[in-house]
Amino acid sequence: MTRTATRSEHDLLGDMEVPVDVLWGVHTARAVENFPITGRTIGAYPELVSALAVVKQAAARANADLGLLDAERASAIDRAAAEIRAGAHADQFVVDVMQGGAGTSTNFNANEVVCNRALEILGRPRGDYAYLHPADHVNLGQSTNDVYPTALRLAALTGCDRLDLALQGLIGAIAAKASEFDDVVKIGRTQLQDAVPMTLGQEFRGFAVTLGEERARLADAAALLHEINMGATAIGTRLNAPDGYVDAVREHLGELTGRPLVTSFDLIEATCDTGAFVNLSSVLKRLAVKLSKMCNDLRLLSSGPRAGLAEINLPAVQAGSSIMPGKVNPVIPEVVTQVCYAVIGNDVTVTMAAEAGQLQLNAFEPVIARCLFDGMAELTAACETLGARCIRGITANTEALAAQVQTSIGLATALNPHIGYAAASSVAHEALATGRGVAEIVLERGYLTDEALRGLLSPGRLANISTGKE
Repeated sequence: MTRTATRSEHDLLGDMEVPVDVLWGVHTARAVENFPITGRTIGAYPELVSALAVVKQAAARANADLGLLDAERASAIDRAAAEIRAGAHADQFVVDVMQGGAGTSTNFNANEVVCNRALEILGRPRGDYAYLHPADHVNLGQSTNDVYPTALRLAALTGCDRLDLALQGLIGAIAAKASEFDDVVKIGRTQLQDAVPMTLGQEFRGFAVTLGEERARLADAAALLHEINMGATAIGTRLNAPDGYVDAVREHLGELTGRPLVTSFDLIEATCDTGAFVNLSSVLKRLAVKLSKMCNDLRLLSSGPRAGLAEINLPAVQAGSSIMPGKVNPVIPEVVTQVCYAVIGNDVTVTMAAEAGQLQLNAFEPVIARCLFDGMAELTAACETLGARCIRGITANTEALAAQVQTSIGLATALNPHIGYAAASSVAHEALATGRGVAEIVLERGYLTDEALRGLLSPGRLANISTGKE
């Protein structure tokens, strides 16, 4: 067997051999050995890798501005980071996303990859740290404790943008379906019992409006993520960050990302605070709760096709059973609901991890990051799938819905102001006991004329379309 060529690198624990053809170094190698946890590396999170790279890029430019890094080294770091932002070298980010050390291993991984790629750009061999060093040059003026949370915020902003776009598309699909169903009258339900008439369009429009509220909450959460602590270094005292660095690195980050970033008012507080992440997680949970509720409603409304409500038909996307021929299941709402359950569980983890931070640092940001990034990515995919594979193909069983309206005792509620509560209750009781229609009993008792009754029970009035439709 051919032995893999290696190069020797050194850290505080001693010498270690690493493969000669990798961009990472000894610190990354230690972390790979120490954290075989999830099997998912930080390279599997492109938004995080890109965010780490842009932080290194901005720092190099700030250090060059301040005369702390010569033009040759700064330019090489800048170019290497730009390549990573463009999607190159993602396979070199090999540390598990779940790790101890408050993200230190992630920062080391980024420093080493940027450094060794920059050395190549300079025409020097990988590992030539005497000329360009991962810590002394790439990490100049920085600490994991300002790099990592800043990168998490930038990555989360990217996730928010993608989720918002997917949510916008889903809302549009639901709103279009609401318009299609505007004239389809049905019986509304409270506590799973017949209530009063409405239109199917009104029901779907409610779905669109409630999800629209979550877009607004997501925007609020994203706004808080624009506050960064770059320049705080270890605990917020700005140790080893020279005068002018805080403003310079923020300005370069803003230019590179196009984000309106601001530096935290109190860097000591900001370095240990995870409130923005807790808030974002809460918004994701709130969206998940609403999405799951909506999907459960779709499953109820489409239940059947013969022995359920069968008010709507979900598009058939696959066979539903290996033993029951012809069976079709609501698999798209089911998978979305499972995503929602995972996001709700993630929120518990984020809450506990945020609470567990001690003194000047929260050591548990890696699990916060994993929960947020997984949750946003899965919600994004769920919204896209729900819109494309379910919502757009829904049809209404209009004849069945009309028949339900005509036989529902909920019609008695519409007559309450005209024949009185006692009479309406008596009519409803008889209709329920005999199976006869409300209208038939009202006419038989002479409470209203046929003409008056038809007007009161017209579909438009029953669903209050003239005032209830947006």
